[in-house]
Amino acid sequence: MARRGAPKRRAVIQARTIIPVRSPGTFGRVEWLIALGLATATLAIYAQVIGHQFVNLDDYLYICENPMVNRGLSLAGLGWAFTTFHAANWHPLTWIAHMIDSQVFGMNAGGHLFVNVLIHTANVLLVFALLFRTTGFQWRSAFVAALFALHPLHVESVAWAAERKDTLATLFGLLSLIAYCRYAKTRSRAQFGWSAVALATGLMAKPMLVTWPFVMLLLDYWPLRRLPGETTKRHGFLRAAIPLLREKLPFFGIAAASAVITVIAQSSGGAVRGFVDAPVWLRLSNAVVAYAKYLLLTFWPTNLAVYYPFSLAGIPPWQIFGAVALLLAISALCVVDAKRRPYLLVGWLWFLGTLVPVIGILQVGGQTM
Repeated sequence: MARRGAPKRRAVIQARTIIPVRSPGTFGRVEWLIALGLATATLAIYAQVIGHQFVNLDDYLYICENPMVNRGLSLAGLGWAFTTFHAANWHPLTWIAHMIDSQVFGMNAGGHLFVNVLIHTANVLLVFALLFRTTGFQWRSAFVAALFALHPLHVESVAWAAERKDTLATLFGLLSLIAYCRYAKTRSRAQFGWSAVALATGLMAKPMLVTWPFVMLLLDYWPLRRLPGETTKRHGFLRAAIPLLREKLPFFGIAAASAVITVIAQSSGGAVRGFVDAPVWLRLSNAVVAYAKYLLLTFWPTNLAVYYPFSLAGIPPWQIFGAVALLLAISALCVVDAKRRPYLLVGWLWFLGTLVPVIGILQVGGQTM
């Protein structure tokens, strides 16, 4: 009986070994179909911008009345892009992108805007790829990518030609995070280098990415889980966190260099407001209320505008206290539930942290948010 059963067992073992098993985060047919659906929906919604025109807020400053840009690509233009603080910013990659558009489309605004749409569509797919490859959850990742693609708060970045800096910086920022996650899994120096190069490139489109090293630390916590289990104790946490901080030093250096250049550019253009015009207490109270308003607009996107003026008259106390209570309550909930749902804490800190450059502590321009 044993001899007759042995070949059958061997056959079962052999059959099992040839069954392909897809590792978590690997794209299969369903994931490619999801990606196709995301791209189709994004293009279908935003394709209408082909018929749109330039607007009289920044578009003329950046493109239409900027001879270094609207004449297209040139050696003089490339040199200008890397040396100018025009529009109180230093973003050479953004200037070069506008030059290429002007070379191809001239002053046809629809062409400029449709390139924005194509970049945004690529960003949507990168968001899906980043989340799915790191978490393995296909439909949750697709839902987040769909919100990123179609939420009304994102319309301004896509349907405004002067906001090319936003879509372009997001593209390289996401590529940097994807390369970093690959490095975290494989320890490949090449991926680490590509992540640093992508971050530096993104910062040359828009300095909003200065918080990216902190975002990488959040990803280390979840979903990469690079902190070992004993890190619940303070000493264990420090022992695990210090190498991760040391590892990020090149990224912190790149971000710091961009921040210094940006402050110089904005100060030279007169965009930075002094503390006499906007006292510290007013900036802090505005920042707290702005966080709460961002949350409100995320869940109830009404009365949206391109520009929200900063009021020197002050903010009603009830708004300040209400915003503080809301932020503290959400923070407490995320901390208490961090062990069971670490993604809540990561998402909340991502939201709070990445808004720091534009939340109004350093007042650039006259906008409140």
